[in-house]
Amino acid sequence: QFQVVESGGGLVQPGGSLRLSCAASGFTVDDYAIAWFRQAPRKEREGVSCISRSVGSTYYTGSVEGRFTISRDNAKNTVFLQMNNLKTEDTAVYYCAAVSTFSCANVAGPPLFGSWGQGTQVTVSS
Repeated sequence: QFQVVESGGGLVQPGGSLRLSCAASGFTVDDYAIAWFRQAPRKEREGVSCISRSVGSTYYTGSVEGRFTISRDNAKNTVFLQMNNLKTEDTAVYYCAAVSTFSCANVAGPPLFGSWGQGTQVTVSS
């Protein structure tokens, strides 16, 4: 069964950092493009970042470019999102999902298989 579990969220002050983890089971992260999404209250879910399969090309939405870094650890079958210089507008529930190659390049969904995971809450507040 294809499944992802997000973790690493929390409460952080503006300018702080967090590292989110996306642990996969039932599939190998190196075989798929993996994207991070977020959904703030009363807003649509939006793509944040994506790492392509195999080669590992990375893509970011403009608002996080230069602050967030996506990476993959094949040995742990996990994808990470390092978030630095966090801003209050980064507050949201963060989700990860396997996506198509086309979706990855556009930092967009939908998920390739399964439903969305439970996500991890990131709150940036002073």
